[in-house]
Amino acid sequence: QVQLVESGGGLVQAGGSLRLSCAASGRTFSRYAMGWFRQAPGKEREFVAAISGTGGITYYSDSVKGRFTISRDDLKNTVYLQMFSLKPVDTAVYYCAARRVGFAEITDSSYDYWGQGTQVTVSS
Repeated sequence: QVQLVESGGGLVQAGGSLRLSCAASGRTFSRYAMGWFRQAPGKEREFVAAISGTGGITYYSDSVKGRFTISRDDLKNTVYLQMFSLKPVDTAVYYCAARRVGFAEITDSSYDYWGQGTQVTVSS
């Protein structure tokens, strides 16, 4: 069983930055692909970014490409989502997810473990 704990959310003005962190338990973290998803009020959960187990492959949704960066530190069992140029439409609960295999995916049904989420609010 893998436990994921997100942190780093908060309130920020449009144009600002935040870095989300997701700390994972377990000794096999480096084998897992990791993803970030988000869910805004009244909307379905959507893909944000994903990174392969090796860290060599990353995917981004079109809405965040060029503004967000996903990375991982396997020594710390942590995956990050650095967010720049935040917009009010980025307001959502952000979830970290892990797959038991190393291939990154963009569909939430591909992920086996989920964190509890962290709120990001971007004011205009």
